[in-house]
Amino acid sequence: MSRRRLWVLLGIVVATLTWQALQRPRPAAPEAVSAITGAAGTAEVWQLGQLQLHACDIGARRGGTVRAWCARFDVPEDWQQLQGRRISLRVAVVRSEAAAPADDLVTFLDGGPGGAATEDYPGYAAAFSALRRRHHLLLVDQRGTGGSNALNCQEGEPDTASLPDPAQLEQGLQLCLDKLRARAEPRFYTTTEATRDLEAVRLALGGPVLNLVGVSYGTRVAQQYATRYPHAVRSVVLDSAVPNELMLGADHARNLETTLQAYFAECAAQPACRTRYGDPYASMQKLHRQLRQAPQRAAGRDPLSFTPLERTLSEDEFTALLRLYAYSPLTASLLPLMIDQALQGNFSPLLGQAQLLFDSVTERLTDGMGLSVACAEDVAGLRVNPADAQTLLGTGLVEFLIKACAIWPRGSMPADFHQAFTSTLPVLVLAGERDPVTPPRYAETVIANLPGARLLRLKGQGHAVMGVGCMPRLVAEFVQQLDAHGLDARCLDTLGPTPSFVDYNGADP
Repeated sequence: MSRRRLWVLLGIVVATLTWQALQRPRPAAPEAVSAITGAAGTAEVWQLGQLQLHACDIGARRGGTVRAWCARFDVPEDWQQLQGRRISLRVAVVRSEAAAPADDLVTFLDGGPGGAATEDYPGYAAAFSALRRRHHLLLVDQRGTGGSNALNCQEGEPDTASLPDPAQLEQGLQLCLDKLRARAEPRFYTTTEATRDLEAVRLALGGPVLNLVGVSYGTRVAQQYATRYPHAVRSVVLDSAVPNELMLGADHARNLETTLQAYFAECAAQPACRTRYGDPYASMQKLHRQLRQAPQRAAGRDPLSFTPLERTLSEDEFTALLRLYAYSPLTASLLPLMIDQALQGNFSPLLGQAQLLFDSVTERLTDGMGLSVACAEDVAGLRVNPADAQTLLGTGLVEFLIKACAIWPRGSMPADFHQAFTSTLPVLVLAGERDPVTPPRYAETVIANLPGARLLRLKGQGHAVMGVGCMPRLVAEFVQQLDAHGLDARCLDTLGPTPSFVDYNGADP
């Protein structure tokens, strides 16, 4: 993996879930008869408004697939030049289990930026299972991702992020742009353009109102869409919310450090964990320093194929692994054990997890689209914070984005893009207490301007919490009843921290 690619993974990714990358999707429920525009039954074509959908399988290469109905939908690449180049979006509908589904659609807005809804959905299928009992699910790969003219330059790239070498960075990005420009102009692959695409798809489907479910960066898309097209929205769910006011990347170093400190403090507070590892935070810093001085060549087995595997683990890859494993308390519970083993010379656990995670995540990530979003919407407000130099992530992400966006084409955004989201729509906001990317203070910022909204804060949980515990049922009840404050959320009280592994058998009983 090139270091430019790794920096994108470290910083721009806001919602590529670790648990999603590791789990297998549940099988889709049997097809049900549609009541929106027509019945599909066993027919080969399902007509929804102006779109003809055909049976298809959606999902990423390693993440399993789900049965759905798919169509291609063309939109202008530049919405200000309707006669110019057009691009094709991949649209999918996952059918409801109901014999007579509701007329309003649930729309999944994926994270990243760079995630493709049709590729990532199988990892979220369980979280949407309760919603599917009454609603069809609409999935649109955001322009620049997945099946929608993906801005992906990873194949055959040189090492393009050897900071602070601006010549090498410029060369790598220019190679990427040269590859893309035969079919894409990256400055048009922004959140604002994506909201116009979604509205065009909605109208083509016959104009149903939408229940927006945004996860992480997808919450930015949801807020922007609901602001531009409030008449088209019935309800909004913001899972791991990104405030409109935020410049993505500004707080990543601070947020990660705070979450890791909290996880390792919980370990140190457990007698068995403290006896086994002592101070796991100090151990993490020690291993990080060792890998900075000398990347470690390690051998082991591929965790999926069990074929022999050899890989060099660098400081940056270790940081990326820590960051993504901090997304979920389930994976964070493995970190003290893996760090301890590495300090004893056994890098096989870290090697296997790095192979599993990076291969799964990077096949879903579209880094060019992530840069298009960051350069248009965030980089103008980013400043290097000297205090970040003392953190695990450091200042490299912000430095990389500033340098990369001096080269990458920069699109535009509306003058009010970064104004706080205000709305009278029903809004439910979800936040994990241990979220290393979008911490609960972000959710509190969002609901401060939404008097009717409710925040559900999940104790001990991480990033993207819609699938945790009873949360799928609560989200479905909210979408049905449109009353966030009326939800009985006491079922969330059973949630809490996940104890750290003290050996390969798990946590202390």
